[in-house]
Amino acid sequence: MEGIELLCFQIISAAGSARSSYIEAIQKVKNGNIDEAKKSMKEGEKQFLKGHDVHNTLLQQEASGEAIKSSILVMHAEDQLMGAEMFQIIAKEFIDTNLKINDLEQKLNKVLSSKH
Repeated sequence: MEGIELLCFQIISAAGSARSSYIEAIQKVKNGNIDEAKKSMKEGEKQFLKGHDVHNTLLQQEASGEAIKSSILVMHAEDQLMGAEMFQIIAKEFIDTNLKINDLEQKLNKVLSSKH
C-alpha cells in the first residue's frame, strides 16, 4: 500500500470511529446518561483530531511541492472527515438542547410540586 493510500485509510478509520462515538453520545444523552455522553464526545473528538492531523499531513506534503494525486480514495477520506465533523456539531447541539430540556423539566416539577 502506498503512503497516500495508507494516510487515506487512517483518515477514514479515525473519522468512522469519531462518527460512531458522536452517535453513541446522542444515544446516551437520550437515555439520561449525560456523563457517559460527554465521555463519548471526548472520545469522538480524540478520534476526529487523529483524522484531522493525518489530513494535515497530506496538505503539508502538497504544500511542500509533493504532488498528491487526486483520487476517489482521497475524496472519500475527506468526505468521511467532513461527515464526522457534521456529526460532532449535531451531537453537541443535541446534548446542549437535552441539558436545557432537563433543566426546564426540573424547574417545572418544582413549581408544580410547590402548588400542591
